Amino acid sequence: MKRIFVIDWVLIPAFAFSFFTGLGLHTVGHGHHHGGWHVWTFLHILTSLAFLIAVVFHVTTHQAWYRGIVRGGIGRKSKWTAGLSLLFPGLVITGLVLLGVKGMHSPVGLWHYKIGIATGVVAIGHGIVRFPILRRSLNRSKS
Repeated sequence: MKRIFVIDWVLIPAFAFSFFTGLGLHTVGHGHHHGGWHVWTFLHILTSLAFLIAVVFHVTTHQAWYRGIVRGGIGRKSKWTAGLSLLFPGLVITGLVLLGVKGMHSPVGLWHYKIGIATGVVAIGHGIVRFPILRRSLNRSKS
């Protein structure tokens, strides 16, 4: 299987774990279980770091797509991908800022959560659109 498809397949569980732990972290933050909050924070940072690494590899394999947008505009290119490319940096930046914020319920944390939900929805849309191509990569590797 081509490297690009291996990276894409890794992105699916990495995204799922990062998204799930983010929701878990937000949920536990509304309770009174401060110890649980620390566990969810650790899991979210760990899974999000793995996801970020996979995204970096993914984006580097698609450099031509980004060069095409710079040269000719978005045109007929995927709006899902463009939306994801605009939202994801905000998610990463707010996540990095949160590493320096002490405690729960910060305004940056709420922004990170809201951008995370929007990014998650757009990422799912991107994945649904691209999944047929990804699924075909499995058939190619068998032949």
